[in-house]
Amino acid sequence: MSIWEYANPRKFMSLSGAVLPWLSAAAAICVVVGLIWGFFFTPDDYRQGSTVKIIYIHVPAAILGTGTWFMMVIASLVWLIRRHHVSALAAKAAAPIGLVFTLIGLITGAIWGQPMWGSWWEWDPRLTSFLILFLFYLAYIGLWEAVENPDAAADLTSVLCLVGGVFAVISRYAILFWNQGLHQGASLSLDAEENVADVFAYPLWTCIIGFCLVFAALLLFRTRTEIRARRLKALIQRERMA
Repeated sequence: MSIWEYANPRKFMSLSGAVLPWLSAAAAICVVVGLIWGFFFTPDDYRQGSTVKIIYIHVPAAILGTGTWFMMVIASLVWLIRRHHVSALAAKAAAPIGLVFTLIGLITGAIWGQPMWGSWWEWDPRLTSFLILFLFYLAYIGLWEAVENPDAAADLTSVLCLVGGVFAVISRYAILFWNQGLHQGASLSLDAEENVADVFAYPLWTCIIGFCLVFAALLLFRTRTEIRARRLKALIQRERMA
């Protein structure tokens, strides 16, 4: 069995329909457990106080803000190379989800930054690149809406997605490129000295897993919606031509 079989809309709809309820339940459980664990059963940080608990929302949202764009890049490449409509529709479906996660990352970052830096916003390299990524999401969504032909829209948005991938990389690794930035290092790292304490790390991992499952569930749901909308549009066009 090849993974490309699920590029067939019928097989994708069948598989996603069976998986979606279980995926949604697992996502809800992980998010609820992670947030309750993190906000109510972890201590305040000795330097950041209670503001440290924003990481249980900010870190997963920031990871998925950039991670969603990487997923869109892969789906766009599949469309450009193999012309599978499901991949183009998956990229289209993912964009509003990534936009929301990026917005959550920006807002929660500002909430954390105000007491830590004394400012709601600083033109830090990572913050700036993350804001640019947010604008790329808006441009990507707008381009889909502006081009009437769906295949032409998929082509143009795929190219835009590949260009935006550069800023997704910068957003993810800006702190490594510019050491003078205000933004703190990674909360979770292979370097034990940079990691948050285990008391914070375990609920944080639970939240990250939960947010990833939420993304997967929303992606399946929205892709299914896009497929149905495409089918409906095709039926309407056939009726008009008949």
